[in-house]
Amino acid sequence: MDAFASFFDSQSASRNRWSYDSLKNLRQISPLVQNHLKQVYLTLCCALVASAAGAYLHILWNIGGLLTTLACFGCMTWLLSISPYEEKRRVALLMATALFQGASIGPLIDLAIQIDPSVLITAFVGTAIAFGCFSAAAMLARRREYLYLGGLLSSGLSILLWLHFASSIFGGSAALFKFELYFGLLVFVGYVVVDTQDIIEKAHLGDLDYVKHALSLFTDFVAVFVRILIIMVSNAWSE
Repeated sequence: MDAFASFFDSQSASRNRWSYDSLKNLRQISPLVQNHLKQVYLTLCCALVASAAGAYLHILWNIGGLLTTLACFGCMTWLLSISPYEEKRRVALLMATALFQGASIGPLIDLAIQIDPSVLITAFVGTAIAFGCFSAAAMLARRREYLYLGGLLSSGLSILLWLHFASSIFGGSAALFKFELYFGLLVFVGYVVVDTQDIIEKAHLGDLDYVKHALSLFTDFVAVFVRILIIMVSNAWSE
């Protein structure tokens, strides 16, 4: 009994120490950086609303496709080329990017609604929970703790691009497609952690470009959402 009691006491002390260390790490984020993060996530929420509007416009008028994808990349490039001081124009371009991005993934969303509307809701909620959990983990961790993962994730992203390129030329199997989906999901979930810590570190160094930082998190969110939705649609289609 004494052994069990000492074991549970040690586990409780470990949990309390982890909680204290986590709160101490969170206090390392200055009030200025905390306000910047609030602005980033508020802008991200607005971009997600604009993306949902784009998907709805596709369902109404079937506008999603190659043109909206090109328009999305065009607006994104235009946004990144503008000076950070032109705040209103950059926010408008971010919303336009999100709108065209939502229209571009509109066909996938429309397919999910036709198969089972609950799949779409489950995929979005799952993405939001995963995004929130991994963002919180990056905030509670020590500064720069996960930034080293950026190189590994870049290598994983290049592997995905080469696999996609090879499968488009030589043809791919269902197993390869599933590997690309799950491996891509793992890569972009990792990018959520790395990009969050990168944003915090840049803010500490004086880079308070919340529009650009919101764009980084928006692309991560959409990439995770698309892969989760494809996995769930595939599973619902096979049932």
